[in-house]
Amino acid sequence: MNYYFTGVLIILFVVLSFMQPAYPRNEYLNEYGVRCGEMEISTERRDTNYNYSDSSSNEQQGIRFTYRKYLGTDCKTSKENVAIKQQLELMKMCGRVNSNPSLVYNSNFDLLVSKCRGVTPARDNTRPSDSKSLWDDMKDDYKKENPDVKLMNDKIIGPKKSKLKIPPKNYILPLPKPKND
Repeated sequence: MNYYFTGVLIILFVVLSFMQPAYPRNEYLNEYGVRCGEMEISTERRDTNYNYSDSSSNEQQGIRFTYRKYLGTDCKTSKENVAIKQQLELMKMCGRVNSNPSLVYNSNFDLLVSKCRGVTPARDNTRPSDSKSLWDDMKDDYKKENPDVKLMNDKIIGPKKSKLKIPPKNYILPLPKPKND
């Protein structure tokens, strides 16, 4: 029986027991590659055979610890920039979260609701109250002032002039004719 193979399997199971599942990262709020440094542990084994007169061999085993520090902005500034990006995104999205009362009762959104509690976004008052777009209103006004000008998709936005008449509310529709099978 090969004890090296058994030893490798035992080490593999021990290493796998400490691993955590890989969760998907949200690219919208990620850290954008902010890494302050990395620690790496590796093992090495070298077998050297000498072909001299005595035909000796040499085995060397070793463990190596490596730390890498990345150049660029310091770690504190990078983490602050990530926090600012996340706060700006929360400021944009908290209006939707706070206007949806069902999120408060869903335990999956507890962290999001707690982060958005007390955030009141500024309202954009430039949008017309009749839910039409400002561009459509401006285009309609321009067409009324200049009726002889042809524009792309030239039509006045509003109630359509249809040839079909809507029947009155008390109108009784005829029943379908029975099929003769």
